[in-house]
Amino acid sequence: MIYRVVINCNTYVPIQSCRENLHGTISSLMPSSHQTHNSFTSSVDKEHAMLAPFTAGWQTAISPPLIIERSEGCYIYDANGNKYLDALARLLSTALGGSEPRLVKAPTEQLNKLPFYHSFYNHTTRPSLDLANELISIFTARQMGKVFFTCSGSEANDSQVKLVWYYNNALGRPKKKKIIARSQSYHGTTYISASLSGLPTLHQDFDLPGNFVLHTDCPHYWRFHLPGETEEEFATRLANNLENLILKEGPDMIAAFIAEPVIGAGGVILPPKTYFEKIQEVVKKHDILFIVDEALSSAYAPIGAILVSREISDVIYSHSNKLGTFAHGFTYSGHPVSCAVALEALKIYRERDIPGHVSHVAQRFQEGIKAFAAESPIIWETRGVGLLIATEFTDNKSPYDLFPFEWGIGETFGAECKKRGMVVKVLGNLIAMSPPLIITLEEIDKLVSIYGEALKVTEARVAECKAKKK
Repeated sequence: MIYRVVINCNTYVPIQSCRENLHGTISSLMPSSHQTHNSFTSSVDKEHAMLAPFTAGWQTAISPPLIIERSEGCYIYDANGNKYLDALARLLSTALGGSEPRLVKAPTEQLNKLPFYHSFYNHTTRPSLDLANELISIFTARQMGKVFFTCSGSEANDSQVKLVWYYNNALGRPKKKKIIARSQSYHGTTYISASLSGLPTLHQDFDLPGNFVLHTDCPHYWRFHLPGETEEEFATRLANNLENLILKEGPDMIAAFIAEPVIGAGGVILPPKTYFEKIQEVVKKHDILFIVDEALSSAYAPIGAILVSREISDVIYSHSNKLGTFAHGFTYSGHPVSCAVALEALKIYRERDIPGHVSHVAQRFQEGIKAFAAESPIIWETRGVGLLIATEFTDNKSPYDLFPFEWGIGETFGAECKKRGMVVKVLGNLIAMSPPLIITLEEIDKLVSIYGEALKVTEARVAECKAKKK
């Protein structure tokens, strides 16, 4: 078994969205109550040299990027001083909030002591070794053998596939190479990790996915269950479908199955009851490795980690002895600064009992957001767990009656949140939130209030679009 853990990730800047409305004119969704960020940016900013990730050309053509200059706790501040409650924790990468003093001090001290050294050729640094030992010791799902460091989740999943191929070659199974992933999953954007991902937008015109990947069912019960089918029956059907796919390809051809415990970027999709128990039975039956793609982030430096079971790491070590080396790694694998800040983040988790705090506030968060679903005519489903939640907008509360993309329903909601000082993630007609794990009950109440106000405006937008359509 292999686990991928992203300890810290880069923080990306949220980009303002605009949409062409039904009349063919461009309607800006810029928050009117916040000072427009255009006043503090120039044409140079609008025509900047950065090819921005996950940003369409029309967005940069219409407006300069929203430039975030500082952060504090659960809040971020733009170049004009506007304050936003960050309900996305900087792409789920700053779980301990912004500008945590200890997470600033730790990398500063490491930069002063040893800003960088590699981990190639049996050389390494103390923070790298300490973090590897710490991760092995705190992971209790099962005993793991080794930790391999990367600079991102995409690199981690890329590496996991290479390790699986290396492992099977070492065992004399050169045909056992295909990886099964799931529709709507997200595993990264490199060639291998984007191929694993089950999101069409990551494949379109990138000549992806590669032919080493097969995709099986998305475990979204409410969208894909049959009439009268219970969650457990749905899970059984998906496990049977997986086994049929394995048998069709041949078990000797399938190397691994990869899954997120909760599908995140694909829409916050929780597994149905007994799903993973049934899936694990299938893959174990056919000698297929199970890769768990999990994210645990909290700090300010890029790092990822793969936890490899002892059974696999022993084979890798033995095979590398035959070949003369284990020829895989990255220049910044186990970067001492990233490892130092990751170690400090883990200390904070323990000392402040962050899991206990999340348990204390999560119910208020989940119940507060889900309370809007029953009365709203545009909410089909609100789903989530802990401090992760998504709302999907559809017509007639049906999973099949989707609002036209050009109506920009999700973007309207996102813009209304921003107008009131909150940033959320917009995915078409779905919005997602996952605030920093340090969020207080008072901040949750504010988040819920802004959500409700934005929902009312979005409902009015839908009514207006329907009237114009008639």
